[in-house]
Amino acid sequence: MSGVWVFKNGVVRLVENPGAESLDGSRQGSNTRRKVLVHTPSNEVITSYAVLERKLSSLGWERYYDDPDLLQFHIRSTVHLISLPKDFNKFKSMHMYDIVVKNRNMFEVRDM
Repeated sequence: MSGVWVFKNGVVRLVENPGAESLDGSRQGSNTRRKVLVHTPSNEVITSYAVLERKLSSLGWERYYDDPDLLQFHIRSTVHLISLPKDFNKFKSMHMYDIVVKNRNMFEVRDM
């Protein structure tokens, strides 16, 4: 395990690639790679929420309209809830991994 341990606001965390993140956790530098969500059966990169909604609805996910600030999906037979920011530009890797975990073998996160 290599990297730099960063202590901030009472929390210690390991930064694996210290050149890619500043001490406040924001990304910097030109060599950072953007993550993309890929629908593995079709090998299609998810480029919008419309595309994502079609893929999720084909897997049994339904839109949940409870919070106007979020785009949410749920499956009735489970407790799973996917919450995404309304703006696709704020769709980050943590949201992608949430989708991957809740839809095993259907999506993966890749470096672009």
